[in-house]
Amino acid sequence: MISVERLADVFVSVADTLVDDFDLMDFLHGLTTSVADLTGAAAAGILLTDVRGDLNLLAASSDQARELEYLQLESAEGPCLDGFRTGTQVIEDNLSAAAERWSFFAPRAVDAGFLSVHTFPLRLRDKVIGALDVFGVARGPLLDGDTSAVQALADVATIAIIQERALVRADLLTEQLEFALNSRIAIEQAKGAVARTFGISVDQAFELLRSHARSQRLRLTDLAVAVLNDPSRVDNLRA
Repeated sequence: MISVERLADVFVSVADTLVDDFDLMDFLHGLTTSVADLTGAAAAGILLTDVRGDLNLLAASSDQARELEYLQLESAEGPCLDGFRTGTQVIEDNLSAAAERWSFFAPRAVDAGFLSVHTFPLRLRDKVIGALDVFGVARGPLLDGDTSAVQALADVATIAIIQERALVRADLLTEQLEFALNSRIAIEQAKGAVARTFGISVDQAFELLRSHARSQRLRLTDLAVAVLNDPSRVDNLRA
């Protein structure tokens, strides 16, 4: 049974990693090692979805756990995939009798010395982003108290990962917005320069810029910046 003191230490350690310079890989690796240590399990591993929704191995507490996770990905079967697909915990306390359940994974896990597995979904409400596997070298499930503690850690990890992804998306959107604004400023300035040079309206200048960009297979923003940096480029537009 996990002691309250040890569990509190782990939660404090997890909280310490959730800072501005959050390192996802370090966080996940620390989580797998902490879970294995807390439960007395032989190993733990995490599979996480990418932007396409495909599962990938992100962290494992040992080389053996890493190999077991790769086995599941290669064979498209196993407790982690079942936990991810259903969004529920998957328990197998006797892998030596689970060949019918996982014909490829189970016998290879047993050959590697593992006899039990408990999978915890990384889930926030209806959104499942991966799963955490806990592998044991003895038969039998985790204790109820240990199960609740590990699921709580998995829930905290899920929130942290989703928050990190939201921040990354926010940063990307900010960069895209800044680029769009800078592009608009460059285009407006180039329109003015072309209009003054040829004595035409800014609307006509814009059409001239756009027509030239298309005929030369240039991005409109790149052409505008080129015209501003080298005014002699304006003369080429009529050509």
